[in-house]
Amino acid sequence: MSSMTLPDAPAGNAMADRTRQMLQGPLLPTLFRLATPNVIGLFAMTLVIGYDGFILGRLGPDALAGVALVFPLSMLMLQMSAGGIGGATTAAVARALGAGRSEDASRLAQHALLIALALAALFSMVLLGLGRTVYGAMGGRGAALDDALAYSNLLFGGAVVIWATNVLAAIVRGAGNMLLPALMLLTIAFVHVLLCPLLVFGWGPVAGLGVAGAAISTLTANALAAAIMVVYLLRRDGAVHLARTPWRLRTDLLRDILRVGLPASLSPVLSNASIAVATAFVGSYGVAALAGYGVAARLEYILVPIAFGFGTALTALVATNMGAGQRERALRVTWLGGAVVAGITSAIGITAAVAPALWMDFFTRDPLVRSFGASYLNVVGGFYGFFGLGLALFFASQGAGRMVWPLVGSVARLVVVAVGGWVCVHGLQTPASALSAVVALSLVVYAVTIGSAIWLGGWKK
Repeated sequence: MSSMTLPDAPAGNAMADRTRQMLQGPLLPTLFRLATPNVIGLFAMTLVIGYDGFILGRLGPDALAGVALVFPLSMLMLQMSAGGIGGATTAAVARALGAGRSEDASRLAQHALLIALALAALFSMVLLGLGRTVYGAMGGRGAALDDALAYSNLLFGGAVVIWATNVLAAIVRGAGNMLLPALMLLTIAFVHVLLCPLLVFGWGPVAGLGVAGAAISTLTANALAAAIMVVYLLRRDGAVHLARTPWRLRTDLLRDILRVGLPASLSPVLSNASIAVATAFVGSYGVAALAGYGVAARLEYILVPIAFGFGTALTALVATNMGAGQRERALRVTWLGGAVVAGITSAIGITAAVAPALWMDFFTRDPLVRSFGASYLNVVGGFYGFFGLGLALFFASQGAGRMVWPLVGSVARLVVVAVGGWVCVHGLQTPASALSAVVALSLVVYAVTIGSAIWLGGWKK
C-alpha cells in the first residue's frame, strides 16, 4: 500500500497512530470509536428536533402545520452548512495541516466563513422575499401560512448565525478537535430546551411570542456556541487562527472548498426537495393532514443525525483506505457501516410503524392530526432502514470521492415522489395512504440505486 511507512512511525506520532488504526485496526471497533463523539453531540440535536415539535404542538394544529412547511428548508440549511460546505471545510483544513501548511489552513478557515456569509445571505434573501410564495406553493393557507412566515422570517433572517456556527464547528474539527464541536451541540441543546418554552409561552414579565419564540431560541443558542468557537479559534497557540493572516480572497482556496462542498450540498437539496414536494401534495388533503405529516416526517429528520454521526466516521475510514490503495477494506467498512445504520434506523422505523402513537401522541392531542400521522408511519416507518442505508452509503461515497451515484439516487428519489405524488393527488385522486406508499418506494429507490452502483463496481477507476 502507498502508506507503508506508517507502521514504522514513532509511537508518539498521534496522526500516524490514528491513520494506522484506520488502515489496520478491527473495523467495527474503529468505526464506533470514531463515531461516538459525533453521535453523542448529534443525539442532543436529535432530542431538540423532537422537543421543538412537542413545544409547538401545544399551540395547536396551525402552528404544527406552519412549522412543517418551514422544516424542509430549515433542515436543508442545516445539512448544507454542517454536511456539505462544513464537511468540505473540515477536509480542506485537515489536508492543509497534514501537509504542514498551517497558514493555508488559517486562510481556508477564513474563506470558509466568507462562503458561509454568502450562502447565508442567499437563504435570507430568497426566503424573506419569497417566503409567502414558497410556503403557499407547498400548501400553506390561512393561519398555518401566517405561523410559517412568523417562524421563517426570524429563522432565515438570522441565517448567518446558523451558517457561522456549523462552519466554525467544521473548522475546529479540521484542526483536530472533535470534542469542542460535540460540546457545542450539547450546549445548543441545553440552552434551547430552557429558552424555547419561555419564549414560546412566556412567563412572568416575559411575553409569549408563539412560534416566533422557537426561532429566536434557536438563533440565541447557536450564537452562544459560535461565540465560544470564535474565541477558541483566536488563541495564539491554535493550529488554526482566524486572524493570523490578512483576510484576502484567493480563488484557489475557494476552489479547494467548493469543489467538494458544492456536489456534497446538492444531495441534501434534492433530498429536501423530495420532502418539500411531498409536503405540497399532502397539503391538498387539508390542514390536519399537513400537521400530521409534519409531525410524522419529523421522525425522518431524527434519523439523519444518527446517520451523520456514523457517516462522518465512514467518510474518514473509506477515504483513508482508498487513499492507501485498500479498496476492498474500504468496501468492507462501507457495507459494515451501512448495515449498522440501516439496523438502527430500521428498528426505529418498525417501532413507529407498529406503534405510531408512541411518536404522534407526544406532539399533539388532535385526533385528526394523530390519525393522519399514524397512517403515514404505518406505511413508511417499515422502510426507514432503506433511508438509513442510503444515507450511510452517501457518506461512504464522499470518502471514496465517487459522488455521481449518490446524486443519481437523490434525483431518482425526487422523481418518484414528484411523479408518483402527482398521479396520486391529481391523476387518480387516491386516499392519502397511496401517497405514503409512494414516499416509501422513493426511500427504497434511493438506497438501491446507490447500493447497486457500489456493488457492481462503481468505485473502480
